[in-house]
Amino acid sequence: MTKQRVLSGVQPTGNLHLGNYLGAIQGWVEGQKEFENFFCVVDLHAITAPHDPRTLAANTLTIAALYLACGIDLEYSTVFVQSQVPAHSELTWLLNCLTPLNWLDDMIQFKEKALRQGEHVSLGLLDYPVLMAADILLYQADKVPVGEDQKQHLELTRDIADRFNHLFGQGQVLLKPPTSLIRAAGARVMSLSDGRRKMSKSDPSDLSRINLLDPPDLIQKKIKNCKTDPVRGLAFDQPDRPECQNLLTLYMLLTGKSKDQVAAETAPLGWGQFKPLLTEALIESLRPLQNRYQALIADPSYLEEVLHQGSYWAGEIAHQTLTTVRQALGYWSPRGSKP
Repeated sequence: MTKQRVLSGVQPTGNLHLGNYLGAIQGWVEGQKEFENFFCVVDLHAITAPHDPRTLAANTLTIAALYLACGIDLEYSTVFVQSQVPAHSELTWLLNCLTPLNWLDDMIQFKEKALRQGEHVSLGLLDYPVLMAADILLYQADKVPVGEDQKQHLELTRDIADRFNHLFGQGQVLLKPPTSLIRAAGARVMSLSDGRRKMSKSDPSDLSRINLLDPPDLIQKKIKNCKTDPVRGLAFDQPDRPECQNLLTLYMLLTGKSKDQVAAETAPLGWGQFKPLLTEALIESLRPLQNRYQALIADPSYLEEVLHQGSYWAGEIAHQTLTTVRQALGYWSPRGSKP
């Protein structure tokens, strides 16, 4: 039986953090044998906000190395860089021309990010969801691992696919509408400085997140200074204690213990007793990942070969879809050109 295809990616805007790992990449790793996987470094998305061109290439290699260090297996998964497959940009333009503008005006993330960027907001930020749709539809992905904040983008992808198929498919499904693959536990890892906000690379304070490459002394500092409350005794599912919920959930995910086990262990503890336990769990969980990363980043020729091969295989599939779309739209192609 043919495996279903999965596609996902992360922007190369700096070091990945614990939310990226527990909320997304760990799920990719655990399910990769079940699917045919394409994981890309979405560097085209990275320039929808002001960026530093001096660090983009290095950050791209860092993310690729972290994918592998986290456990992405090349036997089951293709790892590539988005901009190295030109079909992403071309399909985005073609889909732009059939996506109603009001669909993009309604995107919640655009409104939120536009407020933060102010006068620096670009057309690229508005068009971000169409680029994301092109990423997914190029590979005819069956499932897309997304967090809650990306569900609206995935619905837009489905709407664009349906619109294209209706207008140009002549009764055929030329672009496959994908479905979401959401991991129940850890889907939203929250900020260390505010348990009501998602952990994010865009937060100006580095103390708000645990980066995957943070050394032990920095992890200890961040947990020591993270926001808590004055209540003694720790427990899950208390709406007025979001930081307690977040830190207990992190401890549960990192140690592999059940919710009941963590609840029983931590019920009599104060924060002064619990924080060292969480710190140790973080350091020990990240140590093997960091060791694998250091070995990978020390061998740039190997990483470049992985990404070269990944871009080749991804490009083969993307070209097939792009050709189908171009033909459906009525574009001319010279005889004898690559099908």
